[in-house]
Amino acid sequence: MSQPVIALYSVRKSYQDVPVLDIPHLELPTGIYWLQGENGAGKTTCMKVTAGLIPFKGEIRLQGTVSSQEHPVQFRRLINYAEAEPFYPAFLTGRDLLELYLNTKGGDRHLIGEIAERMGVHIFVNNPVSTYSSGMLKKLSLLLAFTGNPAVILLDEPLITIDTRTLAILYDLVRTWHAKGVSFLITSHQPLDPEEITLTGTLRVADKNITLN
Repeated sequence: MSQPVIALYSVRKSYQDVPVLDIPHLELPTGIYWLQGENGAGKTTCMKVTAGLIPFKGEIRLQGTVSSQEHPVQFRRLINYAEAEPFYPAFLTGRDLLELYLNTKGGDRHLIGEIAERMGVHIFVNNPVSTYSSGMLKKLSLLLAFTGNPAVILLDEPLITIDTRTLAILYDLVRTWHAKGVSFLITSHQPLDPEEITLTGTLRVADKNITLN
C-alpha cells in the first residue's frame, strides 16, 4: 500500500470545551477528495485544522514524515488553504499578499503570473483589497492557494462567487496540478462536475468524525 499523502492521528478540536472534531485515525493517499457534511458539521474547522491554521490536539503528517507538531514551518509550506469567504487586511494590496506568499512558500513566479492573467487577477492586483468585490477576493484566494510547491491544496467552497469562466480555469488547474502529484480536499454544497474532475473518494463529516467512502 502506498504511503498516505496526509494522515491524521487522534485529532481533536474543541471550542470552549465543546468538542467539534474527534478524528481517531484517517489516512488519505494522493487524490482528489470531496468533503461533505451538513451546515455546522465542522467542515471549515476541519479544513483549518488540517492546514495548521488553528490549534488542535493530536498530529497530522504530510508525506509520511512532515509533522504538524515537529515541523510546523515545513508543514505549512506543503499545504495551502483557500477560504470560502476570504478576508484580508484592508490596507494591503493583492500584490502585497501575493509577494508574501511567494517569498514564504516559494514556487514558480512566472507560472503564478500566468495563472493571475488567466483569472484576470492581474487587472486589480495592485489595488487595496478593501476595493475588491467578493468575486475578486475569491479569485485572489484561489490564486494564492496555487503558490509554492504544495503537496495538498484545501479549497473551501471554491465554486461560490466565481463566474463560469473562472470555474473552468479552476477545474483545469485542479486536473493539471493533480497530474503533477498534488492532492486536493474540496468542500462544496454544489456537486463537483464529474466531467471536469474524477474524484478519488468522498469524505463525510458527521458526529465530529470523518469517514472515507
